[in-house]
Amino acid sequence: MGSAEEMHGWTVKMSMPSVLAMVTAFSMIPGGVLSGTQGLEAQQMAQGSTHLHRRLKRGWIWKQFLVLEEASPHFIGKLKSDSDRGEFSIKYILSGEGAGDVFEMDEYSGDIRTLKKLDREEKAFYVLQAQAINRRTNEPEEPESEFIITVQDINDNVPQFQNEPYVSSIPEMCQIGTTVAQVTATDADDPMFGNHAKLIYSILQGEPYFSVEPKTGIIVTSWHDMDREAREQYLVVVQVKDMLGLSGGYSASTTVTVSLTDVNDNGPTFQHHLYAFAVPENAAVGTTVGRIMAGDADVGINARMTYSLEDDLEESSTFIIETDPVTQEGVVVLAKPLDFETKRRFVMAAEAVNDHVDLRFLTLEEFRDRTTLKIVVEDVDEPPVFLAPVYEWKVPENAAVGTVVGSVGARDTDIVNKPIRYSIDRRSEAAKVFRIEPNNGTISVTKALDRETSDWHNLTVEAKEISQNHLSSSVVVFIKVLDINDNVPRLARDYQPYICEGTQSGEVIQLLSAVDPDEPVEGHHFYFSMVPDKSINPNFTIRDNQDNTAGIVARRSTFTRKDRTQYLLPVVVTDSGSPALSSTSTLTVSVCSCHPAGHCPSGGVEALALSMGVSLQTLLGLLVCLVTLTADLSS
Repeated sequence: MGSAEEMHGWTVKMSMPSVLAMVTAFSMIPGGVLSGTQGLEAQQMAQGSTHLHRRLKRGWIWKQFLVLEEASPHFIGKLKSDSDRGEFSIKYILSGEGAGDVFEMDEYSGDIRTLKKLDREEKAFYVLQAQAINRRTNEPEEPESEFIITVQDINDNVPQFQNEPYVSSIPEMCQIGTTVAQVTATDADDPMFGNHAKLIYSILQGEPYFSVEPKTGIIVTSWHDMDREAREQYLVVVQVKDMLGLSGGYSASTTVTVSLTDVNDNGPTFQHHLYAFAVPENAAVGTTVGRIMAGDADVGINARMTYSLEDDLEESSTFIIETDPVTQEGVVVLAKPLDFETKRRFVMAAEAVNDHVDLRFLTLEEFRDRTTLKIVVEDVDEPPVFLAPVYEWKVPENAAVGTVVGSVGARDTDIVNKPIRYSIDRRSEAAKVFRIEPNNGTISVTKALDRETSDWHNLTVEAKEISQNHLSSSVVVFIKVLDINDNVPRLARDYQPYICEGTQSGEVIQLLSAVDPDEPVEGHHFYFSMVPDKSINPNFTIRDNQDNTAGIVARRSTFTRKDRTQYLLPVVVTDSGSPALSSTSTLTVSVCSCHPAGHCPSGGVEALALSMGVSLQTLLGLLVCLVTLTADLSS
């Protein structure tokens, strides 16, 4: 089958595939205006015009040939020059896209054939050129003409989903119509030809919970009150079909994983109405007594809760409860010491409350739950308990041996109330000074005390039960030794006073102070005086400053070394104790030839020389000889 049409020297014959291909050749002139020169040329030829000396050159542009894609190699059309008389004098040449490997033209007949199957998705059209050459002259019979072969689409591609896999999440209990996700598919077929690439979406799996908009692929919820605690995940299978879903088309499917995120639509619930625990009475503060758990079907922040206790009326805050941040358990902890003999059972209410509530789903009261705790205190054989945590006593240092200093006491807090014996830790030095009565805890002195040797004694007293377990405890006893006035006061140091020649009467030549090992409560107060005598000392006197110091005062102004080099001065120091104690010290006052500033340069050596009846130079010479002799003997 075929049709032919002559156009300015070319005859075009086309095969007729299943889809009618209309091909028309137009002559084009510059500017794109369609030209009807064929009619003019024919008219001129019909009139026998002598003005037509040569054939006009024209650029022929052929409309397209249509070739069905995926068709086997076949004849698609024929080009023939008007000059072709069937003598094979014309040679047809095909060039352009696909010439030689996709298309071929018979050089004698002008028949055009495909050489292989064509794929529109690989290349949709081909631009080719055809030319007729005179075999004798090798000159073109016609100008080169260009035409297009278009590959006509068939539905040979399956739709493909993009951006797989699809994963989405929505909050549980969301409203109908909530957007879940959008799936998108593409089809490589020609979207402009028929319905080959027109897609439509539908749900294969996931109804009645989800639906899909047929044209857009948007998936929405279609079921109310989807509960995560009942079902957390859905697999929605969406199908896409081309050809608008008509029969004969292709289809593909994809799976959308939809997860429900949690909202706080559940409150805490205790698994038991009563929790019972036991704890020994000697448990340390901070001991974990037990754990309780309120279940919450929610997760994450929606399942967080805080526990609290309400103590019974008889006791307050003996226990506390803390929330374990990892397990969300309520940890019951001992907050105060227990005593089985005082209280043996605790009953209290425990409450769990969600930290974050959402009143869209539940009332405020539904976000809390209560249970009862019963805690039993277990009896433990405990060591004796002293009546005081520490003992501190005072005893005078002159206390006689056997004097009772004080008594310690301990008791067995258990119901049996076992007898107790007392003892002093023998590893301490104080155990040699004091003893304790084993049966009643009375401590007495066994050795004379001296505050100036040791003013504090520390004892460790042990109380032990007379029982099979021999449980014991200890306490520290501090004994302070009180001072009594049993030490005489003395001058603070070995004074060596001197008086300068020319000292005026009334001048202080030495300041005195005193010390006393005793430690009176009111503090020390010393009195300085001279030894009572029948006659008044004409040389010196003692002036008490009333501040625990005194000064030696010169009573005359005529002291010279020639007259006398030394004076003896007895000084009496008396304390303020009861009874008062005193001591007498005799000071040697030397007469010195002092510097103008009042300093004795020889530090008393000169006075020593005078007292020996020799000069200072002689005394220094004797000392040098003695040092030299000592050095010779040692060498």
